[in-house]
Amino acid sequence: MTLKRLVLIFVLTPIAVLLAVSALFGSWQEPQFQSRLELYQTNIALQAQAWRTEDNNDDNLQAIREAILGEQPLESATNQYEEARQSVQANLDKVNNKLAQLRSQPEITPIPPKPLPEVPPTTKTSKQGQQQLQQSVKQLQKLLAELDLRLGILQAQQGQTDKALKTWSELEQRSNINPEFGETAAVLSGLWSNPSRLLPNAEQPIQKNLEGWFRSTALVQLYQLQQRQDALSAVKAAQQESAAQAVVKLAVIGTIPTLAALIGLILLILLFAQRLLKGKASLLAQNADVLWSTPWDGETVLQVFIIGFFFMGQIFVPLVLSLLPIPRPITDVRLQAFSVLISYLLVASGALLVLYFSLKRFFPLPEFWFRFRFQDNWFLWGLGGYCAALPIVVVVSLINQQLWQGQGGSNPLLQLALESRDGVALGIFFFTAAIAAPFFEEILFRGFLLPSLTRYLPVWGSILLSSLLFAIAHLSLSEILPLTALGIVLGVVYTRSRNLFAPMLLHSLWNSGTLLSLFVLGSN
Repeated sequence: MTLKRLVLIFVLTPIAVLLAVSALFGSWQEPQFQSRLELYQTNIALQAQAWRTEDNNDDNLQAIREAILGEQPLESATNQYEEARQSVQANLDKVNNKLAQLRSQPEITPIPPKPLPEVPPTTKTSKQGQQQLQQSVKQLQKLLAELDLRLGILQAQQGQTDKALKTWSELEQRSNINPEFGETAAVLSGLWSNPSRLLPNAEQPIQKNLEGWFRSTALVQLYQLQQRQDALSAVKAAQQESAAQAVVKLAVIGTIPTLAALIGLILLILLFAQRLLKGKASLLAQNADVLWSTPWDGETVLQVFIIGFFFMGQIFVPLVLSLLPIPRPITDVRLQAFSVLISYLLVASGALLVLYFSLKRFFPLPEFWFRFRFQDNWFLWGLGGYCAALPIVVVVSLINQQLWQGQGGSNPLLQLALESRDGVALGIFFFTAAIAAPFFEEILFRGFLLPSLTRYLPVWGSILLSSLLFAIAHLSLSEILPLTALGIVLGVVYTRSRNLFAPMLLHSLWNSGTLLSLFVLGSN
């Protein structure tokens, strides 16, 4: 055995596995992005439920309204906020426990690498670790206060005034955390008390610490008590305008994916029926058992992924970027988006270079390797695969949420895209996720890994293993099951079409749909 092979197998591979496992376990206690996304959608639904038309008795309009918002939008929103509050409180308790343990054991604590790191993995002193946990405590306490302000308004609007007053009273007792939230809670308590109490400058904290439906609802209550008819008419008009926009947003993020998922479900039923009736003559059986001719062995696969993908993405590129004279942390959203793009392009370029030099001695490659053909039915495979993937991944995601209960971490790019309000930044995020990522990841995982595995496994086994590794590579426990399901659909589409344009299109449509939803929700 050569020295190169010894180092690759017995040194670099164990290090990569150890760091990947550490990163996955590091994401265990992190909240899922999905929970925050659901709150954004709930807020839009609350705005939309205020929608009124000239003929509110029209049965067709009422049916449309219920189809978009559900029969009881306020009750649904209250349940959503109560669940979110419980999750935040549980996370706060965990962080406080960690902080107490760290204070009692002042040791050096390793920090696992993150999915999209800005700096390389390092170690942190006990004092620095305490500072980070204290910052997390403050953020969670602030989020808990914001949830309590909104939850109280939801309770008050459903006639549960005593419950709302209790929610705000408990928040006032925690006002040492942030006096502004205590002041806002006092204002809201006065508005819904019996008799009501109007505190001086009541409008200012409402405008500052509430937004969307919650702000307009509190202002309506305030202006009615103050008998300010002009201000009341203005806020109600603005509320109607926002409600109409919210209905359109919900239709965009709900109707299009639902229709695509319905088409996908029908398509899946037809494909499986065709498979049962026609057997090997069906579309699903096309190229199902045809293996690739693979001239290299597992050592080459390890070399590409350990050196080209893992070390390039988790160590080399972050280290290079950390040496650049860039002020940190990056706060400008355009610079954040540009930093993510540059990091991704560097990782992709490095990995593809390692791939090229690893395979160069095997040129010319056998038939079907890295096959791109415009004159083919790849578009139908990609579009059909996207529709078919929707119902599959949705079902898997529902199961996944029950397993992880809001924990397990998420890709930080999603949070950046959701909170961005800058058109240039959104364009950069879109290019990164919808163009660069499908091109690079499909070449690596479907173009190289999946066919390479057919040297040792049947096609279906190669699809399963490459899909699992594709999911693990994202380094978030909560994403493993959904991304494995998506990877299986990508693998089936590629093995049947034998054209990399097909999974690239599917991947791009998937990421584009996710980003579109984030952009619409974030624009609220």
